[in-house]
Amino acid sequence: MSFYLYQIAYTADAVKAMVANPTDRAAAAASLVEALGGKLHHLFFAFGKYDVVCLIEGPDDKMMAAGALAVAAAGTVSRSETVKLMT
Repeated sequence: MSFYLYQIAYTADAVKAMVANPTDRAAAAASLVEALGGKLHHLFFAFGKYDVVCLIEGPDDKMMAAGALAVAAAGTVSRSETVKLMT
């Protein structure tokens, strides 16, 4: 299994929607990752260039790419970055 650092920045509209109607973003992220055969180890909100930082474990790059594309397709993210981690 591989580990990935996945970072996202939300669009302004997505932030407004989350403030107006807060939901558990970690639960939603975990559901997506698990459906793809991976595991969400941590999700942190962050200051800086990215609003969210995730540590994800998955079987391969294909799983991570599928997840990143699903998130991008939702239209709530203005930019993202995936970094494959090595022990």
